[in-house]
Amino acid sequence: MKKVQFQSRLIPYLLLLPQLGIVGVFFLWPAAEAVRSSFYLEDPFGFGSTFVGFDNFIDTVTSTDYGRVARFTGVFTFFVTALSLGIALLLAVKADKVLRGASSYKTLLMWVYAVAPPVAGLIGILLFDQHVGPIVDLVAMFGWEMQVGVSYSDTAIAMVVAAVWKQVPVNFIFFLSGLQGISKSVQEAASIDCRSGFRRFWTVTFPLLAPTGFFLLIINITYAFFDTFGIIDVILKTEPGNNPVTLVYKVYLDGFRGNDLGGSSAQSVILMALVFILTIIQFRLIERRVHYT
Repeated sequence: MKKVQFQSRLIPYLLLLPQLGIVGVFFLWPAAEAVRSSFYLEDPFGFGSTFVGFDNFIDTVTSTDYGRVARFTGVFTFFVTALSLGIALLLAVKADKVLRGASSYKTLLMWVYAVAPPVAGLIGILLFDQHVGPIVDLVAMFGWEMQVGVSYSDTAIAMVVAAVWKQVPVNFIFFLSGLQGISKSVQEAASIDCRSGFRRFWTVTFPLLAPTGFFLLIINITYAFFDTFGIIDVILKTEPGNNPVTLVYKVYLDGFRGNDLGGSSAQSVILMALVFILTIIQFRLIERRVHYT
């Protein structure tokens, strides 16, 4: 293999400079500013700040409201991740077996991925509208009067459904690519050794998809924590009241609507640490069961 060489040692660094600049301006700088602000009581009008040490962190973790939001975030993340991965895997397996109309089938599923999160939240509102929502009319046939925005549990269900609907396509594409990357000879040998399709999938196909599944697990947990903000904001119509909210949305509420900049910064630092720790645990425990070929 021919090694690429530059005439000057500065050229590689110059090529990396734009990307490093973007990372520094839009990630490292805001993160450092959030850490700094978390130790101060900030004036909402920007006239000054008072150093309070770890008081913002103590007030956050001892708050009963924060604990309730943290518990809901855990439940919300679990259901969004599990349903998104499960539905996408099922669709990918079915799509892998489609002989006619496979391209149309894949294209229709991928359209949803092009929808922005706020638009997904708006579609969720339409689906769960008390007057014209088809899902509300459907569950009403079974005696369930669904009231999104009024009932805590109904609002939580609407959030989960909209978030799952938005995330399924990207999982589907990765799972489908993983399935199509499995050698045909391996599949044929498995079909000879095991007639049961269900057992063959879990003993042969699924272990070969483990690297893809592990990658998507990390992506989906991160998505549920952060990228569902637009969906939740639209569904709640900026009036959360007693409705469920996630940790990242609470950072927005306390910081930009409650003008508690120090407290919201402390919450963002805690959230960042939680996601970091969770990712490390996943790599330490789950990745050991993943075999890369």
